Order: sequence, then structure tokens, then C-alpha cells
Amino acid sequence: MLRQAGALARSTHPIPAIGVTVITVLLGVGVGLEPWRIVLLGVAIALNQASVGLSNDALDAPRDRAAGRSDKPVALGQIGSGPVWITAVVTAALALALTVPLGLLAVAAHAVFLGAAWLYNVIAKPTPLSVLPYIVGFGILPAIVTLSAVAPVWPQWWAMAAGALLGIGAHFANTLPDLDADRRTGVRGTPHLIGARASLLVTWAALVLGAVAVAYGSGFTLVALAGLAVSVVLAVVGVLVAWRRGAGRWLFVLVIVAAVVDVVLLVLAGRGIRS
Repeated sequence: MLRQAGALARSTHPIPAIGVTVITVLLGVGVGLEPWRIVLLGVAIALNQASVGLSNDALDAPRDRAAGRSDKPVALGQIGSGPVWITAVVTAALALALTVPLGLLAVAAHAVFLGAAWLYNVIAKPTPLSVLPYIVGFGILPAIVTLSAVAPVWPQWWAMAAGALLGIGAHFANTLPDLDADRRTGVRGTPHLIGARASLLVTWAALVLGAVAVAYGSGFTLVALAGLAVSVVLAVVGVLVAWRRGAGRWLFVLVIVAAVVDVVLLVLAGRGIRS
């Protein structure tokens, strides 16, 4: 039982799941949500991300097995796809159900976010349109937060633009280490079409532009400009290291760090995120 539970937990893609959950919670703090709303939203997004990771591993098991992935429990036979699928569906349903007390508009925005992620897993991943679900999903993430307030409002355009750019960066960074293995198993997503080096540049360009959008929304304050400078430094380091040594899992972690910098700026922007 413990081994099965451990394999199931690893199949949720815990690092991205924790990263997105932390980002959402910080946004909730930034827009001034009540503590209970922040907690409920955080749990709902955590379940959302668990569902996405589980469905991804269940669907990709044949590809992961063919690519010799040693970090995928389903592909390694450590847990069957049946329990993973059941848990993926249950966590998706719970994620949406927990959003209901936050309002129907928040539920609708959350459904778009969750639906975009599942669309990527089920249909878009091996196609040239693989980046679109990331743009839609992360672009609407700030709306889930602002629509969860007592008086729901739509977020500022620049907050949604920053979210969409974060999604682009996350997609390319997450895909880069697996480009060759993906090609061998028939995946031809957006990053595969433009190649490794172009994908690397897109990753960091998107994240820097996201920081620019947040700095704009913050009024180009000294703090915002400092955060933008940090993003530029991370981008330069990320590009230079990956250009010379190739992209590894470390790249995605560095992207999460850059994303958190952007979100901290959003938190400092506070209620300015709202329309």
C-alpha cells in the first residue's frame, strides 16, 4: 500500500504542482482574499495539478516506456494505469467542487484552466499547437483568483498577459530535456518544430516579457524594476548554461524560480491586479 501510494504521489508531477499552487496562493494574498478563500483555492489548485499530472503519466506511459524514462512510476510498472486514471478523475472533480463556495465565475474560470491542461494531455501535446493550452490555462489563472473574491472582478489585462507568458515559458522549459526522446515516440509539439536552441530562447524571452508586463502593471516602481533585473539575470544564466551543457530538469526549476519572482511582483502590485 505504501509503495502504491508513493508511486501515485510521484505520478502527480509534484514539483510543477507545488509551484503552480504556491503561485496561486501568493496571488490570493496579493489581491486580498480572505484567509479561508486562499486556503480553499490553494487546495483546489493542488488537486487540479495532481489530476493533470496523473492523467499525463497514464496517457504517456507507452511513450515513457519506449523512451526509457526512469522517473515515471506508471511506465516502470510500479503502479497500474487504472488506479492512476481513477485518482485523476476524482481529483479533477474535487478540484472543481471545492471551487464552488468561491462562486460560479471562479468555477467557470477554474474549469477552463483544468480543461486546457487535460486538452494538452489528451490531444494537443504531440501536435504543433501544443503551446496553446498553456497560454489559455495560465492566462486565465489570475482570473480564477480575482473571481474568487467576495466581489468578483476580472483581472487586469497585463496580469493575464503575464500568466500566458509564464505558460509559454513553462511549456518550453518542461519539454526541452525530452525533445529527442519525444521525437522518437512521435511527438511533434511546438518546441520540437522550432528546435532546442530556439525553444531555449523562447523560454526565457517569454519569462522576461512576463516580468515586463508585471513591472508595467506595478507602475515601474523600483521594486518592480529590481524584479525585472532579477528575471533578466536568470534568463542570461539559463540561456548560457543550457546553450553550453544542454537543457536538463534544472531548467524547469529555474523557470519556476523566475515565475515566483514575477508573482512576488504581482503580490506587491496587490489589488492593482483587479480591473
